[in-house]
Amino acid sequence: MSLLSAFFTLASSPVSVSLEEPVLVFTIAMFVFLAGPLLVKRFGQPGIVGIVVFGALIGPDALEIVEHTDAIELLGEVGLIYLLFTVGLELDLQGFKDAPENAALFGLASFFLPFILGTVATMTILGFALLPALLLSAVFASHTLLAYPVVNRLNVTKNRAVTAVFGGILFTDTLALIVLAIVTGAIDGDITVWLFVQVFGYLAILFGAIWFIVPPLSRRFFQTFSQESYFEFLFVMVAIFAAASLAELLDIAPILGAFVAGIALNRLIPQGGTLMNRIEFVGNAFFIPFFLLHVGMLVNPTVIFAGPTTLQYAAVIIIVMVATKAAAAWLVSAIQGYDANERGVIFGLSTGQAAAALAITLVGVDAGVFDEQVLNAVVLLLLVTALLSPWLTERAATRLALERQVEGGEDSTLDPNILLPLSHAAEMQERLLELSFVLKGDRGTEPVHVLTVIQRDQNKRTEEQVAEVRDDLDRIAEIGGAAEVPVHAETRVSHNVASGIVQGALEVQANQILMGWDARQSFSHRIFGSIIDQVLDRSSLPVLVSRLGHPINTTRRIFVVVPAGANHHEGFYEAVHITKRLAASLGIPIHVLVVESETDQIQERFELVEEEASATFDSVAAWSELLPRLERETEDDDLIVTIAPRKGDVGWHGELSDLPARFAELPPASFLTIHPRQGEPEYDRRYLRIE
Repeated sequence: MSLLSAFFTLASSPVSVSLEEPVLVFTIAMFVFLAGPLLVKRFGQPGIVGIVVFGALIGPDALEIVEHTDAIELLGEVGLIYLLFTVGLELDLQGFKDAPENAALFGLASFFLPFILGTVATMTILGFALLPALLLSAVFASHTLLAYPVVNRLNVTKNRAVTAVFGGILFTDTLALIVLAIVTGAIDGDITVWLFVQVFGYLAILFGAIWFIVPPLSRRFFQTFSQESYFEFLFVMVAIFAAASLAELLDIAPILGAFVAGIALNRLIPQGGTLMNRIEFVGNAFFIPFFLLHVGMLVNPTVIFAGPTTLQYAAVIIIVMVATKAAAAWLVSAIQGYDANERGVIFGLSTGQAAAALAITLVGVDAGVFDEQVLNAVVLLLLVTALLSPWLTERAATRLALERQVEGGEDSTLDPNILLPLSHAAEMQERLLELSFVLKGDRGTEPVHVLTVIQRDQNKRTEEQVAEVRDDLDRIAEIGGAAEVPVHAETRVSHNVASGIVQGALEVQANQILMGWDARQSFSHRIFGSIIDQVLDRSSLPVLVSRLGHPINTTRRIFVVVPAGANHHEGFYEAVHITKRLAASLGIPIHVLVVESETDQIQERFELVEEEASATFDSVAAWSELLPRLERETEDDDLIVTIAPRKGDVGWHGELSDLPARFAELPPASFLTIHPRQGEPEYDRRYLRIE
């Protein structure tokens, strides 16, 4: 047989390619994650819609390109668990703690309005009995944050309305699971007081176990292995799925366990840090897209032609769900004073329905409560909300993000340009770098400028000295890359290290200098030692001097020491802004101690500064009482921040000279001294709120 005839024979025979092969299926999934968002964005749609639509098209009920295998179902479930964990992690915990009634109001309104009206509608219009009506209404009374990637990308997750939606999941999903347990118990004929005790007991065990075990264990782990970031990530993964597994063992949806784990770890994983960046990157690039693909493949487009009953069921539940979710959003917004854009965001987020709704429906089918027509109607609900929720959220969240920028002005979200001088022998370099990331928060694009100034050594060639620090600076730059914070590392040679630092700050146009202090320097040169003190003398920029005895992400509270008269310093507002941003990024409270002065003026000026942070205020009658009080009240994981004007400035007190050395002996062994900017009162006013 000739080569040509062999070719035609091969071409004419059927070629079978198995799309159940794991590598090929994985390749197709990666292509969908890449091409789906890019394609739909060209039509003005949110990127996540593309993954859902592609999933529906290639799934077993449409083009049948890829089977909905156990592997995809597993990764989809993992993606949903990871999504709910991330939501808990992004929750503005301090805002939630300060106003839990906002989340409770939204959660209860968003559940009970659809639940009650849905029960009435399904009984009167569709002719359902009471138990099926209750269970079907619970399906769409809860919600899944399908559009979470949208608000995360637009950086509005800390908005008060979005925080209420995130916190509301605790109420909506818990109530839906309670309804599921009651209905299935009633069908089995054993609805008793013991059933209610069992349901609420399991919920108490879940919340208690996660809340009292995960935070202290995580804190200890981060303190011990803070230098190995991939171990930190793996530990977080273990915590997520251990919490989800515990929920499953207690007959509770694993997503609720993951969400509670996210809240438990919220304060230990600060915004803008390396670990948070890794968590978001892995979730957005891998786990969450698999969940969206899984949702898409669950959708069966052919149910549209399954008969008029399916369409009737679908029309009723979709109309009731959308109308009642809109009513809940309007009611909550009217009570809480949310504007139109905030109302639009919570409406868009709360309309999302996905695997959680389908899971409840499948339980109802297995229990004989629902038939196949109800299942198909719920699948149509998934399809509609998978398109509607991201679209609504994208429109409202975009306006909300633009509104925030316009109202706040360019200076309201200042991105600090930080210069971080490091000596070749400096300890805890990574902790200082993480502190700089936390100070920048998650809103910055300006780089952190890491500078090492080499003083000429007569016994070594300059080239050898530069080569010695190059590896350290390369490693520091890699850490910045992992956190997606640009780090510019530079080595400069100078006869005077302090002069080199000050000149470097001028050249990179830094607006903050962050320096580390190991508390072992000689005190013959005043406060910190010759280099830091010379920088303070030669630069008018804010100089932050830090000693970190623990990783910054394990900080529980910030104690702020404010000397009498410091509030009259021309750089006071900026120093307060730095303090409040640090607290906001870590999600922890501030306790302000005003020394030898009343708290009223200090509190008023703190509240004028534009950055949300929970703060309490107390006065200390005399400097002699400050250290004993801090020794009594502070713990190992606290941070002491002092707003310390330079010697001779307004607000300077002689006692400030000894404080750093005394702070190093206190239980926290961690402090940050902020020396405010000098001589630029107009610059300081940019940190005030614009009403």
